[in-house]
Amino acid sequence: MNSTVESGHHRALAVGLVMATSLVAFETTALLTALPTISEELDGDWLYGATLASYMLADIIGLVIAGSLIDRRGPRLPFVLSIATFVLGLGVAAAANSMIVILLGRVLQGAGAGGLAPISYSTINRAWPEAQRARLFAWISAAWVLPSLVAPALAGWLTSAISWRWVFIGIVPLALTTAFLAVPALGRIPPADRVDTGGPRVVLALRLAGGVGAFTAGIQSSRPLVAIGLTAAGLALAVPAYNSMAPRGIWRARRGLPAILACRTLATAAFLGVDSFVPLAADRVHDSSATVQGFVIIGAALAWSLGSALASRFRERDLTSSARSGFLLIAIGIVATIPVLSADWPLLVTFFTWSVAGLGMGTLFVPTSVAAMSYAEPGRDGMIGSQINLADSLGFGLMGAIGGATVAVSDRSSWPLVDALGTNFAIAVALALLGLLASRGVKRPA
Repeated sequence: MNSTVESGHHRALAVGLVMATSLVAFETTALLTALPTISEELDGDWLYGATLASYMLADIIGLVIAGSLIDRRGPRLPFVLSIATFVLGLGVAAAANSMIVILLGRVLQGAGAGGLAPISYSTINRAWPEAQRARLFAWISAAWVLPSLVAPALAGWLTSAISWRWVFIGIVPLALTTAFLAVPALGRIPPADRVDTGGPRVVLALRLAGGVGAFTAGIQSSRPLVAIGLTAAGLALAVPAYNSMAPRGIWRARRGLPAILACRTLATAAFLGVDSFVPLAADRVHDSSATVQGFVIIGAALAWSLGSALASRFRERDLTSSARSGFLLIAIGIVATIPVLSADWPLLVTFFTWSVAGLGMGTLFVPTSVAAMSYAEPGRDGMIGSQINLADSLGFGLMGAIGGATVAVSDRSSWPLVDALGTNFAIAVALALLGLLASRGVKRPA
């Protein structure tokens, strides 16, 4: 632990980091509840998946920029910039009169939220000894509990009783309160002694986000030549950029950090590729209210926090088995949730089946976070933190793009929405099974 950080500020730091996570959790959970209504009111089903994917594409750029700033300037400046960008995005979305403007607001929100994540990882790594970090990561995961309980119901009520615009407006005071509490404490964390300038990584992040964006636009295009051209151009731009940013061996899930990051991408893609579309199924297949749509996914978020709390007590020798167990639970949860695509299936049952997948995410979240940060050399906390969150963002962004493409095809053709969502669920199962294979390499440094 850095000697310049006084122990008396640890509580303030912990509160600030948990509040920052809760802020993003409130926004994410509330948006998933309100988005089906927003999309229907603004006639924007064709941009449903793009709205999800654009958030994570901007998240990629934000987290890489923040990771570089953390190592050069300390965490306070990137935190302030991230909060300001996030609040601006909330304002843009609240004033939107079309789905395109909603998408723009989500881009700004994603850039701001992306900057907050590596700040938490690097600050925990610098301010707490290794023996206490698992507990801190469990707290970060537990920061989703209150938003998961309150945000869906509140967002559903606001959407039904007043307007979905208040879903965005209502988060602004929370963002400002978070800044008020966290900024002074973060000011006590100095820059790293040895700095990775990160300039090339920012350029690579822009190329990666641009490539994934082109890929997303391509697979959702209704014009074959445009689809082929954009998809090919996106892959040509994104794959080399990602190879330069990720550790060698990422595609083979080589033992150590490459396997850890591969597992995070696969887990996030599998989980959020279903979690993002369960509310849509509740809306379009079951004709449920916005409140019920949010309720269906609450259990998974709570189970995620429970799994993280339990995993924080696991010993080192359980690291690989924790990741393997996590993927197994995710796969079981997805398969058990597939019947939500039937209008006769009770949504209350889906609440419990999807909770199994949430427990799986929590089971692997803490061990992989701690293990990944153990590879951070002095002056590179921000970079490793951004790599972890890049893995998460890519998983969600790519599945958001693919899942959104199936929904878009369904919207403009005779392909039933149920079949489109079923395709998404099948892909998610396959990704979870790949994660089982990749989890064999989840290890700490020798």
